[in-house]
Amino acid sequence: MQIFEYNGSAVVAMVGKNCFAIASDRRLGVQLQTIATDFQRISKIHDRVFIGLSGLATDVQTLYQRLVFRHKLYQLREERDMKPDTFASLVSAILYEKRFGPYLCQPVIAGLGEDDKPFICTMDSIGAKELAKDFVVSGTASESLYGACEAMYKPDMEAEELFETISQALLSSVDRDCLSGWGGHVYVVTPTEIKERILKGRMD
Repeated sequence: MQIFEYNGSAVVAMVGKNCFAIASDRRLGVQLQTIATDFQRISKIHDRVFIGLSGLATDVQTLYQRLVFRHKLYQLREERDMKPDTFASLVSAILYEKRFGPYLCQPVIAGLGEDDKPFICTMDSIGAKELAKDFVVSGTASESLYGACEAMYKPDMEAEELFETISQALLSSVDRDCLSGWGGHVYVVTPTEIKERILKGRMD
């Protein structure tokens, strides 16, 4: 078992019409043993940028704290929030800086840029970015997530349809992965509001 799979995880982000959704499972495990069923993998950087971190749970928490610190410094200096692509570049730089002893995380970044245009990207543990116009995934359930998202995704979905699509994709994928599960945590972000919902899994 690889160290990336030690705690299990599933994270997915998907774009809609002037909105985006980001979702993750809620299981924290040590290999096949479940430790907690309410682990938080998705974090809000500010109202228009969210990050989901899959991988080793200790590195997830450490990296998140560093990113919050760096974003607060940016806010103090620039007197504004980071744009999603700027934040993605910051995450990439922090990961590449530690490339010889990397954070064992694979981030998924989602945000609303100028003109409310959704932005999503993912990267590997040393910060190589992968941009997408439809959806991105990471974690131990990523293979089944790719299949579910390919089958269910449609362009220009409204917020409610986007929530249904990402929820069904996540739940059907974690059912096929023994290292992730216990429902899901979904954020749907539009220019005017942030909706947060907890999904019940089959085990709840």
